[in-house]
Amino acid sequence: MQKNFEVEHHLSHRVLRWVLGVALVSGIIISAIQVALDVNRVSRSLDDHAIQTIALVHDAATQAVFSIDSELAQQVVDGLFEQEAVHYASITHPDGEPLGSGNRPLQQNLFRPMTDVIFNPERAYRQRLSRPSNPDTVYGYLEIQYDTAHAARTWLERAAVTFISGIATAVILGMALFVVFHLLLTRPLLRIVHSVKQVNPEHPDDRLVELPLGHQTDELGLWVNATNNLLVSIGDTQKRHREAEDRVNRLSHYDQLTGLPSRETFMDLLKADIEESKTRKNSLSLMVCGIDDFKSINEQCGFSTGDLILQTIADRLMQQLGSHRFTIARLGSDQFVIVEKGLRDGYQAADTAEQVLDCINQPMNFDNQTVTMSATLGIAMFPHDAAMADRLLQCAEQTMALAKQGGNSRFQFYVASIDQEIRERKQLEKDLSKAQANREFHLVYQPQINLENRRVIGAEALIRWEHPVRGLVPPDDFIPVAEVNGSIVEIGQWVLDQACWQAAQWAADGMPLRIAINLSAVQLRRDTIVDDILDTLERHSVPANRLELEVTETSFMTNLEDAVEKLHRLHQAGISIAVDDFGTGYSSLTYLKRMPVQHLKIDKQFIRDLLVNEDDTRIANTIIDLGRSLNLSVVAEGVETAEQEYYLTQRGCKLAQGYFFSKPLLPDDFETFVAGFHQKIVENNV
Repeated sequence: MQKNFEVEHHLSHRVLRWVLGVALVSGIIISAIQVALDVNRVSRSLDDHAIQTIALVHDAATQAVFSIDSELAQQVVDGLFEQEAVHYASITHPDGEPLGSGNRPLQQNLFRPMTDVIFNPERAYRQRLSRPSNPDTVYGYLEIQYDTAHAARTWLERAAVTFISGIATAVILGMALFVVFHLLLTRPLLRIVHSVKQVNPEHPDDRLVELPLGHQTDELGLWVNATNNLLVSIGDTQKRHREAEDRVNRLSHYDQLTGLPSRETFMDLLKADIEESKTRKNSLSLMVCGIDDFKSINEQCGFSTGDLILQTIADRLMQQLGSHRFTIARLGSDQFVIVEKGLRDGYQAADTAEQVLDCINQPMNFDNQTVTMSATLGIAMFPHDAAMADRLLQCAEQTMALAKQGGNSRFQFYVASIDQEIRERKQLEKDLSKAQANREFHLVYQPQINLENRRVIGAEALIRWEHPVRGLVPPDDFIPVAEVNGSIVEIGQWVLDQACWQAAQWAADGMPLRIAINLSAVQLRRDTIVDDILDTLERHSVPANRLELEVTETSFMTNLEDAVEKLHRLHQAGISIAVDDFGTGYSSLTYLKRMPVQHLKIDKQFIRDLLVNEDDTRIANTIIDLGRSLNLSVVAEGVETAEQEYYLTQRGCKLAQGYFFSKPLLPDDFETFVAGFHQKIVENNV
């Protein structure tokens, strides 16, 4: 199991702290050195400035002393005080008597206690006054005292700037170094660590460590390559170890010839499959497949060819059924076993049995000779036939043995009644797939009567299947089969095409009637159903208002939104929509409100016992009242007596069909009925 680890102390954080610390210390030291050097420079500047000032007033001060001119001396002193930094100035005689002097207090500020330590509070300068012609004679002295606060303030401001700029420069350089370190080392290392974390310990060579760009030839690149080589070596070792374990496991649990699970292993798998089916509350089938007359094949072709045949059959079964729904094993000798899980019914197991037979029946070529095999299958169902694994297998093996007595290349279910039902169903599917091509279908039309004016206003088109052997097959028998295998789409399109053609013929003969056809749930789910219907109407030049589509409640409740959208498109084109068998499904006002419905058809089971069964009479009345309140026409199916017709008319049901008026008729008979029905009405009116 891969260990999940996180970085607790990031190396980049430590590097950042060290770089910033060193940068700050370096900046402080360098700035301190610069400030110290600046102190000396400021001191020299003060001295140079004093010397220049003394040299400037030297002659005037000497003349004032020589001439004993106190007024001139005071003027010189006052001139010196024009300099802000001068604190004291005087011109004195050699005996110290002042000829002119001036004084002002030292400037006070907050930083003075610090700068006085560095520069002293004041600096005094004294110059002898003598004439160039007689330099040895001293006439007096010029004394100047400077207040250092002014120069110190300038120095302090410069020192602050020096410190700040030095530290800032150091920090910037430190950050730059950190970024460079992060880009060149930390980030590549983090990517390498992330890539290492993605390595699967079970398969370390499936995903190797990614090499960061730009580091192919440096130390990081060498490290990654060495790590990947190590992972590949570990992966190869693990792979060889797993292969060895698989070989040992296969030898003990799998058939060495075919590679399929052995009988002992299969029983464990079967028990697990049964437990899964119990949990999911579905069924499974177990079919035992025995190769027909395999002993003779071994004797004629040799045992090596027999082994090749078994291997070929195993490979074909795995290719045909190799999914999670199937468990395939070899029981021994010429017998294979197949378990199919998650079954809907036995018909699905029969489909699989046919696939297995077709798979085995394909010719095999060995050493320039063609061998054709067949097999017989015995099928047992869980939980219907047995609930325990060993008993279920026993049932299937017994059934396979019994099936071989009845012939080769066939399958048989454990229970005879179920076997016969499924066999008939499969035969019906085969015959149904050929019925349309063999022109075995035809349509009949049942008149729909307007009970108010006693006129034929339309006909319901009904399909009939004339089977060449079984005779007339009821729609209730073959329509559900067609819906399950999907052939209802093709059949439904044929019905629509034939009904529209007939409607066009009748319209051309002066009998424009509305044709009603049934639309199955499978057809309604097709994306192209709307276009298919409209194209058929256009092809036969039938107006859309001459077509009525009958849908059952269950056909559109599975995907109501899609059904509503399609039926609205059909209704907008002019096609009428009727709900067939109303009262037997959901009968919800919610969908009636959303669906573009014009007619409700009362199911014939409620009409059959009308006036006899109170519940059926009450349901029929409720549907009629519901249709009237929703402004929908109600059609009564299965009207068989005059009493039923009279009662429905009095209750306000407007449309009806049934054997009381006419059974479903062929087109020619339908035309005769309409003419005779209308003629009878005319005669009654006369």
